[in-house]
Amino acid sequence: MIKLGFVVGTLALGALSLFPSAVLADEHGNALVHSREFRGQVYMMNQTHFSLYFYANDAANTSNCYGDCAVNWPPALLDFGAQLGENYSLFEREDGNMQIAFKGRPLYRFAGDQNVGDITGDGIGGVWELARP
Repeated sequence: MIKLGFVVGTLALGALSLFPSAVLADEHGNALVHSREFRGQVYMMNQTHFSLYFYANDAANTSNCYGDCAVNWPPALLDFGAQLGENYSLFEREDGNMQIAFKGRPLYRFAGDQNVGDITGDGIGGVWELARP
């Protein structure tokens, strides 16, 4: 099962051009996290093309975002055993869920991003950064 907005299936959006770096896949080979160019920027998105972020207060393969933080910044989760591409890993959160990390940095969505391509979480509080490969 894929959680928190990581939906199986591919959205075809003509405005987005896929780089050759689809890096996570479900059991059917569908990309779950990938880099895209959108509005002149290259950054990481989930399956439904929503932006992903890093949290400066995290440690390597360790999330420090729980409670209200996780409500506003849902962690990017996959089931244990999901296929991972190079530079990606899964680690177990304190709540028992498996979170995706890029080069050891946990990945999150921002609840305030309402539309594909929104990057409204970038820079919030000086601790949230748009995830770039």
